[in-house]
Amino acid sequence: MSERIAALIAEVEEDETLEEVRKALDDGTDPLGLVESLREGMTVVGERFEAKEYFLPDLILAAEIFKEAIALIEPRLKSDNIATKGTVVIGTVHGDVHDIGKNIVATMLKCNGYDVHDLGVDVSPQAFVDKASSTNAGLVAMSGLLTLAFDAMKDTVDALAEAGLRDRLKIIIGGGPVNEKVLDYCGADALGKDPAEAVKLADKHLA
Repeated sequence: MSERIAALIAEVEEDETLEEVRKALDDGTDPLGLVESLREGMTVVGERFEAKEYFLPDLILAAEIFKEAIALIEPRLKSDNIATKGTVVIGTVHGDVHDIGKNIVATMLKCNGYDVHDLGVDVSPQAFVDKASSTNAGLVAMSGLLTLAFDAMKDTVDALAEAGLRDRLKIIIGGGPVNEKVLDYCGADALGKDPAEAVKLADKHLA
């Protein structure tokens, strides 16, 4: 059933995907296993988008299906009393309003046991500082899809340092054009190339 769920979301089949998720939950399938199946399907969607087999509307619809499926799964995760691994503040940096990748990462982190505070898009450095401070976050995750986001990422890292928070938290960045050079430029700790890697980085730094 898990393989079928991965295949259905990869084919961007909304009704069928959600129906299979409901059936799997009713049958007692491990909720985190279902999240992983959905993630695998989304990985295929991303690959097809890069290969120009899918277009932006397909990507947006797949992300919405993912979100709806996770909404079905989340109550089962809560009922399992999964302990919080740590607190994460996430957002798309100032000047950028892209949120598909950021939303998927936030959802994956939440479903893997993290207390996630999603600030949304076009987030100022000060907003990151304020939320990281008030929540005592151990990890800040920044996303950006535009090249202008690089300076915003650097400004946010600098603002966290100026606020005296830099030594007690880790900072990861991600987004289509983000690479090792951008990582060095902005002074973050790690680069998450996809949602699965972002979760692994969170596990490394917080769990």
